[in-house]
Amino acid sequence: MTITLHDAPSAVRDHRSVERAAARVLLTNWTGASTVPSHTLYPHQWSWDSAFIAIGLRHLSPRRAQRELETLLGGQWADGRIPHIVFNPAVPLDAYFPSPDFWQSTSAGRAAGAPAGIETSGIVQPPVHALAAALVHESDPETSRRRGFLERLYPRLVAWHHYLTRHRDFGGRGLAAVLHPWEPGMDNSPCWDEPLARVEPAPAASFRRADLTHGDAADRPTDLDYGRYVRLAGDYRDHGYRDAGTEHSFVVEDPGFNALLILSEYALADIAQALGHDAESHRAQARRLTDALVDRLWDDDAGLFLCHDVRAGRAIEEKSVTGLLPLAVPGLPDGIARTLLRTAAGEHFGLGSTTALTPSYDLRGHSFDPSRYWRGPAWFNINWVLERGLRHYGTADCADTLRQSVLAAGAESGFAEYVDPYTGQARGTTDFSWTAAVVLDLLADVHGGGGTR
Repeated sequence: MTITLHDAPSAVRDHRSVERAAARVLLTNWTGASTVPSHTLYPHQWSWDSAFIAIGLRHLSPRRAQRELETLLGGQWADGRIPHIVFNPAVPLDAYFPSPDFWQSTSAGRAAGAPAGIETSGIVQPPVHALAAALVHESDPETSRRRGFLERLYPRLVAWHHYLTRHRDFGGRGLAAVLHPWEPGMDNSPCWDEPLARVEPAPAASFRRADLTHGDAADRPTDLDYGRYVRLAGDYRDHGYRDAGTEHSFVVEDPGFNALLILSEYALADIAQALGHDAESHRAQARRLTDALVDRLWDDDAGLFLCHDVRAGRAIEEKSVTGLLPLAVPGLPDGIARTLLRTAAGEHFGLGSTTALTPSYDLRGHSFDPSRYWRGPAWFNINWVLERGLRHYGTADCADTLRQSVLAAGAESGFAEYVDPYTGQARGTTDFSWTAAVVLDLLADVHGGGGTR
C-alpha cells in the first residue's frame, strides 16, 4: 500500500496526479468562505477539520487558507471558545443533526456570549488552530502581513487557549478536560464507553440520525451511543453552556486533546515572536502543560498516555491512538518518547509491521472493529500528526514510510474519511477534505517546496 517515492519521471507523474485529485476535493468542497468536510455527510464548517484543511489549502491558495480560519473564528464566543460547528444558513435543517435549532446558540438567554447572528454549536473540538495559523502564515508571509492575518487572529487564539486552560481544568490538574465525546474529536472511541455508561440516553424519538442517510450503519456509532451524545449536548445547552457551577455527567482529560493544545501553544509563541510580542510566556505555558500531561496521564505499564475519567477519579485503561499523539510534543522525557515509539510499532498498533497506518484503537482490544467510527479504523489527520512526531524524535525512516502510506491510502481510497487499517479499504464518506489536505501537505514535503511543516 505504499507509493514508491523515487525520482523517476513515472513517480513524479503519479505524485502530480494525486496532487491534482486532492486539489479537486478541496476546490469542490469550498463554499466561498470555508470548506465543508463533505457535502453529503458534513455540510457545515467543522472546527478541527478547518484547521487541517487550512494546512493543506495553503499549498493551493494561502489567501483561501487564511479565509478558512478567519471564517471559523468569526463564530468564536465571548468566553473564547471556538465552537465545533459553524452552521451555513443556506443548508436545510434536516441535512445534519444536531442542527442549529437543537443547539439554540442564538436564543435569548440560552447561551450568553454566543456570536450574534451566527448559528453555532456550543461544544468544542481539539485546538489545532494556532498551529494551522502559523503554518498558513509561513506559506506566504508577505500576503499574511499585508492582510494583517496574524495581527487579527492572535488575540482570538490567545482567548481560545485561555478558555481551555482557565474554564476547562475540571480536575484541577493543569489539563483541559472535555465534556462530550465529540470534543476530543474521536467521537466513538472505546475510551468513552465507561464514562458514557453513566449517561441516560435521550429517547430515540427525540432525534433523527441524518448521518445514516449518507453513511453505512456498520461504520457509524450505535443508536445507544448516539442517544447518549444527544443527552449530553442537550443537558449542556439547557444549562446555558456554562462550564462552572454545573454538574457535568462526562468529564475526561484526553491526552491527544492536550497534546494538540501544547503544539498550538508553541505555535502561538512563534506567532507572538513574528508580531514582536512576548513569546516566552507561551513557551512557558507549553512546558507547564507538558509537565502536567506527563505527571497526570502517562502510564508506564501501558506504554502510552491514558485518558482520565475526572468524575470517577481514575484512568481509563483502553489503549487508544489518542495516547500516542503526545509523540508530536517537543521536550518529552527520553524514556517516554522511546516507549511511545515502541508502543506504536508493537502489537497494539502495529505501525510498519501489521498495519500501514496507525489504527485509532488497540488492535488487540476487546472493542476493536476495523470499520466502525474511531473504534479501529485509521484516520489521515491523526497519522499526519504522528508523522511529525516520528520525525521530531529522530525516526526519519519510519516517518518516511508512514508518509508514503498516507499518500497511497489517501489516493487509493478516493480520499476516504477513514480506512480499514489492515486493508486500506475506504470507510465513511469519500472526497473528504482533511484527507485531501494532509495528502497535499505531505506531497509538498516530498517535493521540497511546500514551506515549513
